[in-house]
Amino acid sequence: MADAFDLVILGSGSTAFAASLTAQELGKTAVMTEERTIGGTCVNRGCLPSKNLIEASKLMHDAREPRYPGLSGCELGLDFSALIAQKDEVIHGYRQKKYESLLGGQFRIERGHVEFVDSNTVEVDGKRLSGEKVLIATGSRPVIPAIEGLDSVPFITSDLLTNDEPMELEELPKSLLIVGGGYIALELGQMFSRFGSEVIILERSEQLLPRGYEPEVGRAIGQALGDEGLRIVTHATVTRVRQDGGEVVATVRAGGREREFRAEKLLVATGRRPNSDNIAIERAGVSVGPRGEVEVDEFLRTSVPHIFAAGDVIGGQWGSQMATPVGSRQGGIVAQNAFSGGEMRRVDHRVIPRVIFTDPQIAVVGQTEEEAIAAGHPCWCNTLPMTLVPRAGAIRDTRGIIKMVADAKTHEVLGVAMVGSNAGEVIHEAAMALRFGARIQDFIDLLHVYPTMAEALKIVAISRFKDPAKLSCCAE
Repeated sequence: MADAFDLVILGSGSTAFAASLTAQELGKTAVMTEERTIGGTCVNRGCLPSKNLIEASKLMHDAREPRYPGLSGCELGLDFSALIAQKDEVIHGYRQKKYESLLGGQFRIERGHVEFVDSNTVEVDGKRLSGEKVLIATGSRPVIPAIEGLDSVPFITSDLLTNDEPMELEELPKSLLIVGGGYIALELGQMFSRFGSEVIILERSEQLLPRGYEPEVGRAIGQALGDEGLRIVTHATVTRVRQDGGEVVATVRAGGREREFRAEKLLVATGRRPNSDNIAIERAGVSVGPRGEVEVDEFLRTSVPHIFAAGDVIGGQWGSQMATPVGSRQGGIVAQNAFSGGEMRRVDHRVIPRVIFTDPQIAVVGQTEEEAIAAGHPCWCNTLPMTLVPRAGAIRDTRGIIKMVADAKTHEVLGVAMVGSNAGEVIHEAAMALRFGARIQDFIDLLHVYPTMAEALKIVAISRFKDPAKLSCCAE
């Protein structure tokens, strides 16, 4: 006999909790399932632990390289195991406050591996749960590429930042070889380099961040990381790996010849894939796409109308992105669509700001130049160096660029990309502007505090009509 609920949720991350809380507000009962740690990827092994340790590595770097003449650098001591322990303490506190403490009332969690029995029923380690509605929110996991020898060579993934699990990395590697040049590779590569590891990044494309980002962004962050001492090898295809004593050796085809790179640890950071292949989804009759994404319509319904899917598990459908706030919003939409009884709510992913927490930060929102042109816009697109931003000069950190993409006829701003100090905070102004259809002139007319990094938006907008290098401070 199965325990019955209004909503059965596969998963317990931000998407699942948002759906559970909204369902409770609507007077419905819900149950979540979790095989690993409550809270999912973000709080346990993704956003929270990585940003905690990235900031610690920045403190070490800034102490060594204070940027200002007259300030002498110093070397901070590092107890890596103590640093990991404080990271775990932060995670435990946040998980308890934002996840575990919310359980009770009309929703609860069942722990163990979950699989579908039929379209209304799942089984969690022998216990059956049935729901009028079902939500698949199983998230994603690192992609493991088909590289010869990888099945017999120890390697780590982004899950190394987990806690309370045996895969947690508790010792700083002397050297690190990273396969991949996306956001995970950049964040973790710079972090480990600043802690003292020798880092080599192997990217098969011609530059870092090859997909979904402006080429200027990849070049700018590649320059910044290279200046810090990270070794970046592009056009590099890893063909095989092997263990050689205490090191991992990667054979790489690059520049028309084979080369070998070696390091104490191998980090595979080649993307993430939806977790849809280990829940017996075929028993529910739900359709899955070629990359493992659970197929949904614009209301987040699967091919079985009473089963919904949201978060990372749907991949990039309807413009979605694998990001915690995106999944959380979708979870709330699912509960509303399942139980509110009113008009169904469509997902809207037109404006999703994204940040990569390197130093300098990378922040983007909206369309790239290539995407705008493909969509039929006559494009005005311009890129300026951070040297033109007074705040950047004042704090002696002029690394990076600002790029604006706009329709050349209507002047509506379609996208913004920034590499620079505090780009993650600045991008929200651009996101709000895109949400309400702002034009180039709107960025110019808005009074910006001087000197701030947000002035970069105004300066690049001015460049549509004037040369900002020939204007006095705050002039338009």
